[in-house]
Amino acid sequence: MSYIKEVWSFFFFFQDLFLFERERQPATEEPSRGSGRGRSRLPSTEEPDVGLNPESVADAIRTSLGPKGMDKMIQDGKGDVTITNDGATILKQMQVLHPAARMLVELSKAQDIEAGDGTTSVVIIAGSLLDSCTKLLQKGIHPTIISESFQKALEKGIEILTDMSRPVELSDRETLLNSATTSLNSKVVSQYSSLLSPMSVNAVMKVIDPATATSVDLRDIKIVKKLGGTIDDCELVEGLVLTQKVANSGITRVEKAKIGLIQFCLSAPKTDMDNQIVVSDYVQMDRVLREERAYILNLVKQIKKTGCNVLLIQKSILRDALSDLALHFLNKMKIMVVKDIEREDIEFICKTIGTKPVAHIDQFTADMLGSAELAEEVNLNGSGKLLKITGCTSPGKTVTIVVRGSNKLVIEEAERSIHDALCVIRCLVKKRALIAGGGAPEIELALRLTEYSRTLSGMESYCVRAFADAMEVIPSTLAENAGLNPISTVTELRNRHAQGEKTTGINVRKVIIYALTLATETVRSILKLTMCKYFPTGSKRCLFVLFFWFFFFKNFGREQRW
Repeated sequence: MSYIKEVWSFFFFFQDLFLFERERQPATEEPSRGSGRGRSRLPSTEEPDVGLNPESVADAIRTSLGPKGMDKMIQDGKGDVTITNDGATILKQMQVLHPAARMLVELSKAQDIEAGDGTTSVVIIAGSLLDSCTKLLQKGIHPTIISESFQKALEKGIEILTDMSRPVELSDRETLLNSATTSLNSKVVSQYSSLLSPMSVNAVMKVIDPATATSVDLRDIKIVKKLGGTIDDCELVEGLVLTQKVANSGITRVEKAKIGLIQFCLSAPKTDMDNQIVVSDYVQMDRVLREERAYILNLVKQIKKTGCNVLLIQKSILRDALSDLALHFLNKMKIMVVKDIEREDIEFICKTIGTKPVAHIDQFTADMLGSAELAEEVNLNGSGKLLKITGCTSPGKTVTIVVRGSNKLVIEEAERSIHDALCVIRCLVKKRALIAGGGAPEIELALRLTEYSRTLSGMESYCVRAFADAMEVIPSTLAENAGLNPISTVTELRNRHAQGEKTTGINVRKVIIYALTLATETVRSILKLTMCKYFPTGSKRCLFVLFFWFFFFKNFGREQRW
């Protein structure tokens, strides 16, 4: 009888748990292959649940596409707020649970790495392709046929985009500025594009040789954020800018600077093991202080002997990198000191000023120093100070962009916007060609792929046509976000492209090719999955409880047999 009671309690427990899970899940259905049931959309008055399926992820960021797109305000678990319309940033902040939806998040990251822009477009295209796959699967078409047809459509689409492009030279500054401005038009800081666009173009052109460059290493362009001022105060510096303050007061300007970078501490030596020294009288105390003074003075004299007059000290987490006594001696010898240099900045500093990091005082020689015309601490009108090192005698083709803003949100969004503009110019360096923007590539793809589908036969023709129709999501979304009628706008675009009008703006061809390629590959990967399940937190508890009850019943049955 007790066994029957336990079974009934087990049944009612899981019945309640099932009802609880149903209440937690929004009213949507995942499409099943071969069945006639489609997925029901969420009501338009509700926000899509991005933890549910990939299409919801695409729907969540559709409103941020284009120059008329809306910005998103995102608050994380710690309470930090982010305001942006960058697709990669939005998706990174989302709590996405569904495995296939996580693939779209990774897709946006890949687009950000490859092209730097188009992170929203790539997810929207992937969501539209997945929606087309759902309709094709409901009609009984095999996933392998859909996947192979999409691959053919992708290869044909790249050919179409290549034919649409026109060559451009890096000497054409106006075209470069227009490309950077196009990238900034959809950002929060779009009103400052007249300042940020030339800054981005100049930064890239200063770190490459336009005649021979085939790529751009964006690590040679350092973006320094400093709170205070406005976006108008942003500037491009040909040299090094440090946010750390000068440690010794009174020395704020050094001409003909000889700069050293050390990775050891200017303080009293300590053993690797914890120990205690007991001093019993004043004589011993005086001896300890004299030994410490002599040791630090010897270090400072060796530094001064090399001709160094600007000293950079790497940040130490074990003990003080610079003692007060060492700072006193360095101040007496007129050596400017900047401490707490971050480890990740060492490589950029060495490449910029031509110095070499020194790990021990015995290796600190004159040939390890870098040279610059001027090292000066600049006051930013009450909002802090910056150290600028300019006129480097052995420049390593590096520049620094100083980003200013009234608050942290503005500075971070300005940094992301400048990064996107830099990536656009990098795309032009990699592939020196331009293509029309404003939805023109997608409409041209839809028309040309529709014509291409007529040359195919069987299911392939049907699938390629679905791929072509999915491309219309970009111009449709752009029109919708701009307050236009998407149906009439797309129809008018189709008619104009049919008449040969292919150019409506400027865009970088590499961006749309990367977006199209990555979106198609991700959709094909999801399409090949036979089953995709995820377990929310409540379901994980279900598995634990199920294991517990199984173990209990097993032992309970064994006791009954005894």
